[in-house]
Amino acid sequence: MKDYCLRIGRASDIENKRERLIYRFFEMLPGILSWLTLILTVLVSWKKPIWAAIFIIFFVIYYLFRTIYFSVHLSACYKQMRINEKIDWIEKINQLPDNLKREIYHLIIFPAYKESLEILRDSFKSLINSDWPKDKMIVVLSYEEKGGRETEKTAKTIESEFKNTFFRFLITSHPGNLPGEIPGKGSNETWGVKEVKEKAIDRLKIPYKNIIVSAFDADTCVFPKYFSCLTYHYLNSKDPYHLSFQPIPLFINNIWQTPPISRIFSFAASFWEMMCLERPEKLITFSSHAMSLKTLVEVGFKQTNVVSEDSRIFWQCFLKYDGNYQVVPIYYPVSMDANVASTFLKTMKNVYRQQRRWAYGAENVAYFLFGFLKNKKIPLPKKFSLGFATFENYWSWATNSIIIFLLGWLPITIGGEEFRQTLLSHNLPIFISRILTIGMIGLVLSAIFSILLLSPKIIDIGRKKYLFLILEWFLMPVIMIFFYAIPALDAQTRLMAGKYLGFWPTEKVRKPR
Repeated sequence: MKDYCLRIGRASDIENKRERLIYRFFEMLPGILSWLTLILTVLVSWKKPIWAAIFIIFFVIYYLFRTIYFSVHLSACYKQMRINEKIDWIEKINQLPDNLKREIYHLIIFPAYKESLEILRDSFKSLINSDWPKDKMIVVLSYEEKGGRETEKTAKTIESEFKNTFFRFLITSHPGNLPGEIPGKGSNETWGVKEVKEKAIDRLKIPYKNIIVSAFDADTCVFPKYFSCLTYHYLNSKDPYHLSFQPIPLFINNIWQTPPISRIFSFAASFWEMMCLERPEKLITFSSHAMSLKTLVEVGFKQTNVVSEDSRIFWQCFLKYDGNYQVVPIYYPVSMDANVASTFLKTMKNVYRQQRRWAYGAENVAYFLFGFLKNKKIPLPKKFSLGFATFENYWSWATNSIIIFLLGWLPITIGGEEFRQTLLSHNLPIFISRILTIGMIGLVLSAIFSILLLSPKIIDIGRKKYLFLILEWFLMPVIMIFFYAIPALDAQTRLMAGKYLGFWPTEKVRKPR
């Protein structure tokens, strides 16, 4: 496969007119199918209300079983996470055969942009509290130049506090407006990795295969055994250079400082990633993943001209290695901040924008579909399985909640008097209501899991707060439409219209404790 295909950010990056048109069509495809689905929902409800009623009956039944299916995966992931938290991973590493052991260094990248000193300090303290030797850690704090003097001052303070703690510590300033870049996390990370590679790793002549790169957000706090758990999985893998390693991202650092909608959204995002880990054959890298530096160098580092860099690096590697690449779940947690701003309305706006940025990962659909056309070496079943699962995820993200909301009442409202006189019309809302009521059991289970996740973090918050946490989950139907489906539809529509999004850094605010 030609290397230029791996560096495409959007259709305009392609010189060949025919190829550019193909890529542009692929960019439009997620939005086209989502809008076509919703338009057909209205048209069928109007012209063929019986068909629409029958469809929604089967759809909500499917959705119920899908919820049960994911709940089983969530439970399995949670149990494995708790098991892994108790394992002595250092001891397991020592028990590995000699041919698998080697001196492993961890390269940890923190891209920063206007985060407070408190947030960064907590992230660095979590490294110190981890069980991995600090003389085997190379840490980079790469701050954005456009963050201004306050960001630079924060970075210098962190350097003064922690520079003598690790094997190597480096702060870098990522210049703004570099040609061909979209300013954001991905370009900042890439700048930091290249800087430390040139200024430290190459000079020390550390083999790239002995370095594991962890790409963190500025607010990422590792749990105590994260690096030893990651190291064991890396060393125990048959081919670690064709693997990424995915921990469980939990958005719980400041969970009691958030308003209810943001809190439930954060739990829902954590649970979704936990469920995804239970399907490793369809797993794509998300926040705070890790990979070999050898692989990162071979693939040409992360792209700097995309918004969704965390998932794009997987597709880069998948295409580069002709489909011989996958993500390994390590079932061990890292934690990040939930969305909190200075006011309630600003927090709600930021929740929407964060979800839209995540949903903008639909830009990868064009990337991998175009890559599949160019790379004939990837087996067709593998292309279809992974490609379809990813495409279906973005389609359902933008449509499922709206379909359930519309088809529960739309056929009765616009389907005509003849349909309203039928028994089916009378029973439709009753049936859907009962199925969705059964589905509420899933909300109760989610509330229970949210309490369990907090248990090692929160010692005593009082029964009243736990009760409110359970009740807050009944906001989920509102969240699913206004903070889940609509932002996804927004992202796909912008992509379809060629109104490309830039990278929006989530504002991180910690309220006084």
